[in-house]
Amino acid sequence: LRAHGADRVDVVAPGTRIPAGLLTVRLGPASRPDIAADLHGTAVPGQAEGYALRVTSEGSQKQVALGGTDASGQFYAVQTLRQLFVQTHDGWRIAGAQVSDHPSMPLRGTIEGFYGQPWSPAERLDQMDFYGDVKANTYVYAPKDDPYHRDKWRQPYPADKLAELGELINRANANHVRFTFAVSPGGSICYSDPADRATLKAKLQAVYDLGGRAFSIPLDDISYTRWNCAGDQAAFGAPGRTAAAKAQVDLLNDIQRTFVATHPGTQPLQMVPTEYGDLTDTPYKQTMRATLDPAVVVMWTGTDVVPPAITNQQADAASKLFGRKVFVWDNYPVNDYGNTSGRLLLAPYDKREAGLSEHLSGIVANPMNEPYASKIAVFGAAGFAWNDRAYDANSNWTQALAYLAGGDRNAAGALRVFADLEHLAPTFGATPWQPQAPELSDRLARFWKQWKAGNRTAALSDLRAYADAIAQAPAEIRGGAV
Repeated sequence: LRAHGADRVDVVAPGTRIPAGLLTVRLGPASRPDIAADLHGTAVPGQAEGYALRVTSEGSQKQVALGGTDASGQFYAVQTLRQLFVQTHDGWRIAGAQVSDHPSMPLRGTIEGFYGQPWSPAERLDQMDFYGDVKANTYVYAPKDDPYHRDKWRQPYPADKLAELGELINRANANHVRFTFAVSPGGSICYSDPADRATLKAKLQAVYDLGGRAFSIPLDDISYTRWNCAGDQAAFGAPGRTAAAKAQVDLLNDIQRTFVATHPGTQPLQMVPTEYGDLTDTPYKQTMRATLDPAVVVMWTGTDVVPPAITNQQADAASKLFGRKVFVWDNYPVNDYGNTSGRLLLAPYDKREAGLSEHLSGIVANPMNEPYASKIAVFGAAGFAWNDRAYDANSNWTQALAYLAGGDRNAAGALRVFADLEHLAPTFGATPWQPQAPELSDRLARFWKQWKAGNRTAALSDLRAYADAIAQAPAEIRGGAV
């Protein structure tokens, strides 16, 4: 309110008599009598993180009611209120609105799971604020090149790194983001060794002591056809898919039952299977399906490491393979593999089918090493996971650019030009699943059509205007609020 021109804001207890003529904002549980009255029949969702909002102006009575199903719902009601401020010639007003809203998927956000330079502490803190803005509630800390996450998983985090994680957890909590701490021990763990298990639990305990309440054990990108110790062969049999699944399930069930279930407030354990990107039923998946604790959340990347699409049929098949709704680790817009070398991936979040909320427990996007450029796709992933049936990739892309431009129309237009030039979504095959520079391609096609028809002056004029926009885009972006 202060940021939008309120000279004075009085915070008072519910039931306080409010003088006539003042803007009154009521924020709290939707069931609170005064909020329920001001919502005036606006439907209150029963789902977690839902909210109802009503903005009215009747004579001198100007009222805003923000009612949440829970604390996160209250927070998200405020984020929607931010979108209702309209700038006028003499300041700001709040657009009248009546909203009933809740997320389609329980888990929405990102997994910092790429190879290469991890994000800096400052970049991660900025991301937490961004996730709050776009109603994303999940961040998984899993940078492959953090040595204490993977190669040196047995070693405790140094004090300064623990302090950074603690600050990050606090910022995540402030934005209603579930900080999820991941440890990836599969490259060297001895599954049957009690000492290794104790070390792993101590690593989780250190983050629990900082306030972390969600944990993940990724077992991706490792060999599961050899053991790291002789004891595992004695405990689980000769190396192979079935034996690997038995060892992993034994570890995961132990963590879920003796750590997660015994630590108050902790969310169900998450895991990434070694077979994470296909729909082939194997002895590995059969063992997982039959013996993994039902509470454990299984991540899946789609039908490939970087899937060109994810359909309801595929998601349903994956959920059947693992015996539970899978949690999608979406490797877009990550750019840590050969076909993305040196590129920014700024196309919309697209080709994920409406209705996936019925088949998935959630989606987290694996972003680029460049955190700020990643916001375009993450904005889309969060929007899709919030309401997959109403999601439109192109309009969301435009909204993302406007958000990043901070309302500056010139900067938003320049960002659109720039993002079109980096509009590519590769996979591991030869054909990208989103094209490069579709706007520029269309304009070039129109140029040649006009040129061949003899309208050369018009052809040059139209193309020159867009060429000028490309040339001016860097200065417009740097000079704006981006």
